[in-house]
Amino acid sequence: MSSLIIRNSIKDISEDDFLKINKRANSPFSQYNYLHALEASKSVSPESGWEPHHFLKENDGKLIGFMPVYKKYNSNGEFVFDYSWSHALQQAGRSYYPKLLTAIPYTPCKGERLLGNNNVKDELVNDIKDYMANKAIESWHILFPDKKTKSLLRDHGLIERFGCRFVWKNRSYKDFNDFLNIFTSRQRKTIRAERRKILQSDITFKIVEQDSISRDDWDIFYSLYCQTYIDRWQRPYLTRSFFDLLLSGKKTSQPVLFFAIQDNEVIGSSLCFKNSNTLYGRHWGSSKNIDCLHFETCYYQGIEYCIKNNLDYFDPGVQGEHKIRRGFEPELSSSFHYLLKKDLRNAINEFCLKEKYGILEYKDSCDKYTPIKKEYRI
Repeated sequence: MSSLIIRNSIKDISEDDFLKINKRANSPFSQYNYLHALEASKSVSPESGWEPHHFLKENDGKLIGFMPVYKKYNSNGEFVFDYSWSHALQQAGRSYYPKLLTAIPYTPCKGERLLGNNNVKDELVNDIKDYMANKAIESWHILFPDKKTKSLLRDHGLIERFGCRFVWKNRSYKDFNDFLNIFTSRQRKTIRAERRKILQSDITFKIVEQDSISRDDWDIFYSLYCQTYIDRWQRPYLTRSFFDLLLSGKKTSQPVLFFAIQDNEVIGSSLCFKNSNTLYGRHWGSSKNIDCLHFETCYYQGIEYCIKNNLDYFDPGVQGEHKIRRGFEPELSSSFHYLLKKDLRNAINEFCLKEKYGILEYKDSCDKYTPIKKEYRI
């Protein structure tokens, strides 16, 4: 008979036991060392509004299931916005927080959200519903789940909320020029002009991957990463120690750093992660405001990397219609939501149904806006 156990830290779970139930997980962000680095570095903590509250299933002391769960006291760092829901419940005299969240903190990339066989996953969903009823917690949210998890959550009657993201797809391109052939002539000229500006500024690029990344590399990247938040008068989500911890343990997250260099100085950098078929763009920063540096560092360098390494997809993160003009194509994404009480559940369900039509219209507009020639559109 399996039993539910709740752990307030990923370190209370054996990494070897975790890896045994995570063998098929493909996301670099669902790996033990990524989740551990977030918590051990204090990037994720009650002080930052993320209180680890992970749900485990055990059978005779053996780990058979896992679901990352956080008690959230705000909605920061989620990339699925529910502030209006919080305000509405507050107006009704009830508390929206703490809420339960199943997601990878600060990481809007789809992937596994429940680990274990199908029966164990079903049990975990029912366990969290029972927990909410016992603790009078109003809502549970699952962000950016993979295809299998979506199907499971639909079967359990959770409300699906749609969004739109932009993903680059590899059509077996030989090189970057081959990729440019999918565009109209006008857009080919635009992209070549953007890249030419970087060349004319005497900027070159260096790529450093997991086993070759040093502390000095992380120091340089972190300084640039922090600058993007300082420019917005915000505190960076991730602490410096997160990046050192990322490379400890089993080293399963596979980071890739792209450094932009001018006059022997790194002036810009982007951080990506990868798995067997996808490059994920996550963070970036720069010390100089140079026209088109962001496009080159965060998009074109990643596209070239995918072509060279035969990766099928490049997911640069959520939002940003400007990505369409650079070869990224719109696709629907989903989050799922369980509301404890019928009144809020009905209101949120109606909201999501209405919002869905707006999202579908938005995606249709994005499809029409693309400069990709018709014969290449998927």
